[in-house]
Amino acid sequence: EGVKLGFYISFSGNITFKNAESEEPVKLVPLDKLLIETDSPYLTPEPFRGQRNNSINVKLVAEKISEIKKMSVEEIAKITYDNANRIFKIENKTS
Repeated sequence: EGVKLGFYISFSGNITFKNAESEEPVKLVPLDKLLIETDSPYLTPEPFRGQRNNSINVKLVAEKISEIKKMSVEEIAKITYDNANRIFKIENKTS
């Protein structure tokens, strides 16, 4: 399993598809290894499936993950933001 090797796991718009079997994989990924992405211009989330994807649709992926993980969208957004910052070694320079 990739998580045991230290990999991060990212989910995109395909987890929102009606026929997706995404709940179990999302449940299995620990929060500290979770990422979200748009995979633009492909894999557009429901309800826009079939249209060109746009990065603004990443919110729909976060919403689906929050539903599966039983957490707020804001919590998922913060967790995935922090994970991305850790991976890319981005320092928060808000002070």
